[in-house]
Amino acid sequence: MSAPIVLGLRLFLGLTLYLFLGWVLLTIWRDIRQQGKLLAEKKIPGINLTIKIGEKYSQNHFSTQSELLLGRDPHCDIPLPDETVSVRHARLSYHHAQWWIEDLGSTNGTQLNKEHISIPTVVINGDQIECGKAAVTISLGIEPSHPKTQKIPKMEI
Repeated sequence: MSAPIVLGLRLFLGLTLYLFLGWVLLTIWRDIRQQGKLLAEKKIPGINLTIKIGEKYSQNHFSTQSELLLGRDPHCDIPLPDETVSVRHARLSYHHAQWWIEDLGSTNGTQLNKEHISIPTVVINGDQIECGKAAVTISLGIEPSHPKTQKIPKMEI
């Protein structure tokens, strides 16, 4: 074979290799972008919290945020106005398709269904969290009923 033909084949194979690598990287990049869009579109199931502190304070709170901070600080997502509750007492967070409760080093500790927690723990529907003397009952995926909400009548076929 002559030198120009070998050089041409080498250039052709090198160009083909770089085109193949570019195509692979483009495909991977598109898949990652598509996966990111799918994850961004995933909706967080709502959480309804019924808060009771003694007999003087009762409140319902519904949220679709992925993280809720419970504490005595008025800037917390769920303020618990009681002196037995720490300023930043506990965190409710949604990840791995579950709601988790985590104690944030509070003075009086956090209890889940009357058991002290020291590590992040999964919470389920009907669980009761105690932060000091404040009791928080969890209802997952249940939206509060609003008077403005309209019920759609069932269609008969």
